[in-house]
Amino acid sequence: MANVRIVTDSNSGITQAEAEKLGISVIPMPFLIDGEEFFEDINLTQAQFYEHLKNDANVSTSQPAVGSVTELWDKLLKEGGEIVHIPMSSGLSESCHTAESLSKEYGGKVQVVDNQRISITQKQSVYDAIELAKQGKSAVEIKEILLKTKFDSSIYISLDTLKYLKKGGRITPAAALIGTILRIKPVLQIQGEKLDAFKKVNTLKKAKEVMINAIRSDFETRFKSLVESGEMQLSIAYTADDTEAKIFAGEIKEAFPNVPLCFIDPLSLSVSCHIGPGALAVACSRIVK
Repeated sequence: MANVRIVTDSNSGITQAEAEKLGISVIPMPFLIDGEEFFEDINLTQAQFYEHLKNDANVSTSQPAVGSVTELWDKLLKEGGEIVHIPMSSGLSESCHTAESLSKEYGGKVQVVDNQRISITQKQSVYDAIELAKQGKSAVEIKEILLKTKFDSSIYISLDTLKYLKKGGRITPAAALIGTILRIKPVLQIQGEKLDAFKKVNTLKKAKEVMINAIRSDFETRFKSLVESGEMQLSIAYTADDTEAKIFAGEIKEAFPNVPLCFIDPLSLSVSCHIGPGALAVACSRIVK
């Protein structure tokens, strides 16, 4: 990986400690909490974040400062080679568009990959980029491969509460109230650009069934050839508490014994601030070979 440097952001779920082991760079996402700026995995831990949510703090996300991005790129380029930068999906944040604009000043030495992923599917893209760099691929070649395979992933997320969707203005207070009274637990999906509604259920057990069936449907239709060739993997994500995630992992392994389960990770805080604690997710993504 001597000639290609891999850069991502903390939306990938890759911690600073993990990044150091992998030999990559992770830009921490900034958060405003009651007007004070924090940076994920720098001075804001997962536990601290959920404590702020519990206390009804005013939490909002922001994109990294332009200077923090270009300073990192300049530092890495001084060491030689080129950069592959993998931000979160442009459909969920302006940070990707900003990075694309900034990269135009670098004469092709910085390739920004908008493969429209986030959290554990974005993490898989980073792992794919690392492997492709080890194989001697150039930054342009890595970008082309990641863009070609960008829609070879799905995420399904079960929510425990509608409170944070209401707080973020994504549903009306009336809809949130009705949903709470009826004990609705929505299952959301991320298919590329957006976080969208998928199905409404009223128990976690039913939500897990819905998510497993959704993955099974993906495996039997659009990802059928990739499953048969051993190019798909599964991951579990959660917010705040991994207890249910560990149980769900066993159920996923039982449902899909021939597909590897690679990650059991916390969801990125940029997603978590909109859905709150108690969320559970399953994702599938292509392993680029």
